[in-house]
Amino acid sequence: MGSAQRRGRSLLARAARALGWSVLAAVLLGIGAVLALRWIDPPTSAFMLEARVAAWAGGEHDYRTRYHWVDLEAISPQAALAVIAAEDQQFPFHAGFDFKSIRAAVREHERGGKLRGASTISQQVAKNLFLWSGRSFVRKGLEAAFTVLIEQLWPKERILEVYLNIAEFGRGIYGVQAAAQAFYHKDAARLGSAESALLSVVLPNPRRFRVEAPSRYMLAERDWTLKQMANLGGPAYLHSIEPP
Repeated sequence: MGSAQRRGRSLLARAARALGWSVLAAVLLGIGAVLALRWIDPPTSAFMLEARVAAWAGGEHDYRTRYHWVDLEAISPQAALAVIAAEDQQFPFHAGFDFKSIRAAVREHERGGKLRGASTISQQVAKNLFLWSGRSFVRKGLEAAFTVLIEQLWPKERILEVYLNIAEFGRGIYGVQAAAQAFYHKDAARLGSAESALLSVVLPNPRRFRVEAPSRYMLAERDWTLKQMANLGGPAYLHSIEPP
């Protein structure tokens, strides 16, 4: 073997080791970040930062982020129940992925229906907190990895608490406390069932749906969510989030 070949193989080996250490460091950094946020309330999220940068880049210098963290105990049980009823009714029971809903969405699409999302609350926390918007295999892979970490390292109450605080309810409005103050001029602890249900309706597309000017479709979805909340058994259903 010539010296050039040996040098080439040595360079490849060093590059492979460097790549391996980089991947390991990234994995450990991700685990550390998820573990820390089990106890530390996030001061912001990837989606908040992305929206702010996009606004500034577009010349919207008056854009501001409204984000006020409140503990789960300071959020109306109706608000917690509404997002579960609207977004992820199997939240207390799955391990991060609702495969039944995924299969149902695929079958509906195969029958000619619109392809709809089947993301769980845990997946949305992973995406909103750590990742960027858009669709790609890389992002979906990272979303799955962070979802697994979140489900393994956080109790369900913490997942729900973070989701309720970082979900986008309107342009620049993140979390139920900011949403309750912006739209209803009250704290999240005082949200009623109808108000909570309407807030949950905007979650799939907070840039299109507006709480302050609900369409007929939104009002119908609100009424559907209220029925689902009743079918689940009301706030007592929340006790199933952490089985005794």
